[in-house]
Amino acid sequence: MSARRWGSAPLAVRCVVAAAVVVFAYGTGAHVVQLLLPQFGPQLALPGWLTVYFASLTLWDPLAALLLVARRVEGLVLGCAVLVTDAAANWYANYVLDPAVGVTPGRIGQAVITALAVGLVALSPWLSPWFARPMVRRR
Repeated sequence: MSARRWGSAPLAVRCVVAAAVVVFAYGTGAHVVQLLLPQFGPQLALPGWLTVYFASLTLWDPLAALLLVARRVEGLVLGCAVLVTDAAANWYANYVLDPAVGVTPGRIGQAVITALAVGLVALSPWLSPWFARPMVRRR
């Protein structure tokens, strides 16, 4: 993250945002790998809408990361939306579509994504004052 852009923010804010950027970068890589190498994708047959959603994360994850680095409030909003919907989509895939019983790697992953979503949503009111607001035109 740019020292000039983030220099006025407290270290704790910079660390949380840096961690979120790493999470979205990891998500980008994971979803790209799943698209390019299907053997690393879900082992379940997913409905078309869910496949499209997971594929769309190859766009939304890096966009959230870039907007967070740019210190835009839209990045914080998009990041929360991505994590909450990703947790919900993974819940559906792992608890509704997957007939397995008990703990599975997919269910562990879903729990991690849910924890990340809860964390970012909970921290957003504390983080938001450190983000730039969109320009509003006045007449």
